[in-house]
Amino acid sequence: MKTKERNEEKEKKRKGKFWIWMILSVIFRLILIYFPNLNLFSRPEVSTPLTSIRRLAEGYWLKQSSMSPYAGSMYHGSPMLLSLLGPLTVKSDLFCGDAELKGNQTIFYADVLSALLIRAIGQNLQRAYYQSLRLLKINLSKNSEIFPAGDIASLVYLWNPFTIVACVGLSTSPIENLAVVLTLFGASKGQVSLAAFGFVMATHLSLYPIILIIPVVLLLGNGLDAPPRKLFSQKSCSRGVDGPSSDSCSRQEEMINQPEPNIFSLRPVIYFLLWVSLFSTYLLLLCGVSLKQFGGLWEMFRSTYGFILTVQDLSPNIGVLWYLFAEVFEFFRDFYLIVFHINILFMIMPLSIRLHHRPLFLAFVLLSVSAMLKSYPSVGDSALYLSFMGLFVDELVDLEFSFFLFCGYIGISLLSPVMHNLWIWRGTGNANFYFANAMAYACFQIVLVVESVSTMLNHDRKLRKLSAVKLS
Repeated sequence: MKTKERNEEKEKKRKGKFWIWMILSVIFRLILIYFPNLNLFSRPEVSTPLTSIRRLAEGYWLKQSSMSPYAGSMYHGSPMLLSLLGPLTVKSDLFCGDAELKGNQTIFYADVLSALLIRAIGQNLQRAYYQSLRLLKINLSKNSEIFPAGDIASLVYLWNPFTIVACVGLSTSPIENLAVVLTLFGASKGQVSLAAFGFVMATHLSLYPIILIIPVVLLLGNGLDAPPRKLFSQKSCSRGVDGPSSDSCSRQEEMINQPEPNIFSLRPVIYFLLWVSLFSTYLLLLCGVSLKQFGGLWEMFRSTYGFILTVQDLSPNIGVLWYLFAEVFEFFRDFYLIVFHINILFMIMPLSIRLHHRPLFLAFVLLSVSAMLKSYPSVGDSALYLSFMGLFVDELVDLEFSFFLFCGYIGISLLSPVMHNLWIWRGTGNANFYFANAMAYACFQIVLVVESVSTMLNHDRKLRKLSAVKLS
């Protein structure tokens, strides 16, 4: 009884600390929102041609003037996002007064809601994972004593400088992140309609979340992350063979009473695809009505998805495609477009086969890959996958080069504005300065993905060894 009471007291303290840190992050954001002359909305690391609030304001002004919002090649976002955030930019001076405040509040609410959903995902994931370990009778005592994994992931999202500057800089990436988090939350909870709604909105706002279709299907069909299926089959075989007959019968009864893990269920997947079809049809209908006078859906597809896939805008960002396509000969442009975009697709199948028993971790890996290779990346994309990495803090405790990666991300964050200033404003550098910083950033992301996958696979091998010891 005393140990139970102590555990309850520890749990209450943990919850209290989490809410304190969350309230502090909210206060910190509010201070930065009211702090003048930050001008983060003009930073290429924060605002891209797809997430810039300035371009959104231009698109809304064109629409209010009875012109196509996609005229002039300024706005390339969703018509629905234009209807949601456009009215907040109607002031004559966009970045002063109520217009900026209302825009910041909307993005601020999206950040807080995303953090709460990530925490809920972490709680479901940790509960399901330790239940699987109990079925295997494996005890791992490396869980965090300060915060659970879900709380850590949520606080990483709230206190990540990338998330904060995206919020304060009036980037629309927090709204895209919210749609992705809503998709994975609905899939992890088994709420098919919610997962389908989030998936449709995420894909509509930014094309790249379409690669999450496989993790979502695995979440709905297999459930949350669990040890490999081989461990459960070995455990089941041992229960039926070892020991005397009476012990064998009791173990067989225990096996029957326990839920069978990792059995793929096709019904929720079919419902998910039906809901996706329904929401997609309804969304396209709304977009068609909104753009009826300005070219219809074809104009939207050409100016949004076509703009993403053809990399028409070569303004600098933290990615590498802008520099490569600025230097490549026009004759080879289509070839390199195919190579870079298909590179993401080539990674999906091998990763899905190897990590099919860990769909949430697979989602983290795919989000990291898309953040590296997408046409117009921003720090908001990195903030999302770094927060999902916090969900696996117990499994990735042996991650190599963690201090090196941490220092690398800090160094890149500090050098990026310096290199941009030397190139654009002072004229003492050139585009190679900023591109070298982007290349280093891409290398750090590659190392992070490779080491994370390797550490997770080593963790599964460790579980396999522990299971073999139990069987012997």
